[in-house]
Amino acid sequence: MAGLDGVSDAVRLAVVVLMSRTPSESGVVEIRTSELGRWLGLSASYTASRVVPVLRRSGVVSVETAEGEYGQDDGLKCRVLPLWAAQDVAGHPLNLAKKELATLLRLLEAVMAPGWTHRDGRVTPAGLIGERTGRGAATDRLALLLLVLEARETGRVRLCGGAVDTKRGRAAATVARLLGCSASAGERVLERLEDRELVLRVRLKTGSGMPNRSRLMVPAVAVAHGRTVADDVQKDRAQALEPEFSDPDVAAGPAQVLGPETEPQVSGVTVTDEADVAEPDGTAALHTDHPHLVTPVIPLLLSGGFSGEGRGGEGHRSERVCAREDQAVDSGSGAAGNRSPVAEGGPLRGEKPKESPVDERVGQRAAGAGGWPKAVGWDRAQRQRRVALPADFGLQVALEPVAGLWERLSGWQQDQVEAAAKTEMARLAGLLALPGGAPRLLADRLADRLAESGGEALVNRPYPWLIRRGLVQRQACSDWRCDDGIRLDTGAECESCHNVIHIRRARRARIVAEIGRELPGLTDRERQRVLEERLREQTDIEAEDLVRRREQARTEQAHRDAARAAAQEQAERERVAAAAAEAARQALPCQDCGRARAAGLCETCDHRRQTETLIGEAGLLAAAGSADLADPGNVATATTAVRTAIGNSIAAAWQEFLQITDVAALEANPEAARDAYAFTALQTAQQAVQEYQDNALAMLGRTEEAEAEARRAYKTEQGRRWYKHNPTGADAVAAATKAADAARERTAEYLLAVRLEQLRGQAAARTETAAPAPWKDRLPEPAARALDGDTAGAVMA
Repeated sequence: MAGLDGVSDAVRLAVVVLMSRTPSESGVVEIRTSELGRWLGLSASYTASRVVPVLRRSGVVSVETAEGEYGQDDGLKCRVLPLWAAQDVAGHPLNLAKKELATLLRLLEAVMAPGWTHRDGRVTPAGLIGERTGRGAATDRLALLLLVLEARETGRVRLCGGAVDTKRGRAAATVARLLGCSASAGERVLERLEDRELVLRVRLKTGSGMPNRSRLMVPAVAVAHGRTVADDVQKDRAQALEPEFSDPDVAAGPAQVLGPETEPQVSGVTVTDEADVAEPDGTAALHTDHPHLVTPVIPLLLSGGFSGEGRGGEGHRSERVCAREDQAVDSGSGAAGNRSPVAEGGPLRGEKPKESPVDERVGQRAAGAGGWPKAVGWDRAQRQRRVALPADFGLQVALEPVAGLWERLSGWQQDQVEAAAKTEMARLAGLLALPGGAPRLLADRLADRLAESGGEALVNRPYPWLIRRGLVQRQACSDWRCDDGIRLDTGAECESCHNVIHIRRARRARIVAEIGRELPGLTDRERQRVLEERLREQTDIEAEDLVRRREQARTEQAHRDAARAAAQEQAERERVAAAAAEAARQALPCQDCGRARAAGLCETCDHRRQTETLIGEAGLLAAAGSADLADPGNVATATTAVRTAIGNSIAAAWQEFLQITDVAALEANPEAARDAYAFTALQTAQQAVQEYQDNALAMLGRTEEAEAEARRAYKTEQGRRWYKHNPTGADAVAAATKAADAARERTAEYLLAVRLEQLRGQAAARTETAAPAPWKDRLPEPAARALDGDTAGAVMA
């Protein structure tokens, strides 16, 4: 759109958000500035000062604002003019139907919805990038939305063609062209999206290990279509590697750009800050290619047919041409895997070559004739060995640096390594602030450990190396987040390790100074010997202190475990006691009607009690609204009239119920009839209480106190500073009237509460001062009994 040239990404994203929320009937979007800012990931003040004015000046969106309490743009009425103008224009791309607008809104909610908490307690979670706020949030949201729209069902994004900056990459150039920014800015946006694991850059390789085309994936799109990113990458590898032809992406020669299958949505405009050489993703340079930042997540499955294929997929020294051509095909795949000859061991390394197929068959016949039998399940374990990495995408990412070692493991060893890797990833997931980074963290650890060992070729026993060295964490200090001096949660250098090094250096300097003071005449060699002796003594002291602290920690842990066990036992006892008390309570009969196992009060009697309480409350409300509280007779008359009215309403409701139900069934089941009558009475009383409360508030709202409060609120609102210039205008009068109504309602509620409290106090006083009944009424049988002479004389005395 012409009006959006040169505007910020926040303004462009705001237009998209407003367009998705446009009603198809009116075309006018009503939204608060703060809510629009939440969609953009920006604050309400920034949206009101930097986004809304630009929208108004652009001519693309018509904006009508409603000022807030401090004169800010609080409410917005917006209309996207191009979208509204395209209505009923056949063939226009913006002529969207109602269902298309609904689909666009659902897409934006899935991508960047800020999330809401509803009044009924339901929670609508935020979108993929809905929690991203602050600087650059609008740019990241817009970039992810464009990538989602550009992605296919497999999650793969079509990359742009032409020459791109080799330092940035074709994926960064694609993002830059989508956003219309420089390649460096596009790379920063892509890195931020990668940090949140919203997009994935996958660098493929040919069978010879040379770099192939890269892929930009949006995993959420693939998951939404029931696919995985790993399957698509594996399919792309199988299509990219043909065993009979050299890959044009890695062949030496002039750079060639292949035409896309369909016309991409990305424009062909050259991105700024580009070099004159194409990225290695699309062409191959004549010098040695360096490894990409992202390692492949799927092992190579097919031979690339390149002239360097004889060296194997790991780039080791060449093996003989016919090496392992006669190996049996693995039972889990249809062709033998491409394996590293150096990692496996071969004749060129001086190892003993394997027996020929003829010798193997002879040995098998000899074993069958009476040789040493193999362990049960050995052949099955060997047949079940998997050449490819596990199907889980996280394990593929984590174990990709040691794919060659994985191929050398047996089936049982692969299961053990897979279980250990899952356990370690689960532990690492608890250390990271952002979820989903454990596989990449474990992959970096394995790559570093493999580099320390000198590569896969120098690892003779892969299973012990993986279990005891590659997968385990090595703490260089007491911090449980330290791994070889690197913090696992932040990736920065461990501060505790720096403290340990500083303390050790300070201790060494102190010991050197002590030796210089105590033994000044020593030679350099003797001083070094004394220094080493004292350092060893200090190390022994620290080791003893470490053993002591560990023993103390174990003791404290045992105490905590014992306390936790005792607390659990106490909780279990309390639970059992509560269950027994509840069972005993459920077995109690009803206090009113005596029904068995009614938990002390059956449902029918409970409804009756609630109905009686509500009738009394309705009487108090009626008396508080109209009666003279100083006259007890007037109050009693009001409450009696309310009780009579509610009783008549209950009778009428019961007759209506009898007309719509089966009377014969009720007569056959008297208990059900009593329950139905009690429930009907309860509902009628509840409705009556609400009606009497509304009537009382209406009558109290017409009292002199309420009217006086309403007049004061009217004058106060009319005299505010933003209405002083026109106190009798329509806006001022409307606001003052609203304030007066609210004040009148508050006063009526206050008066009702006060009068109800007074009535309850009078009722309580009457109950306390009521004279007890005479003893003749309370004890009629002893009162009628005649007294004998002695007792009568004692009473008279």
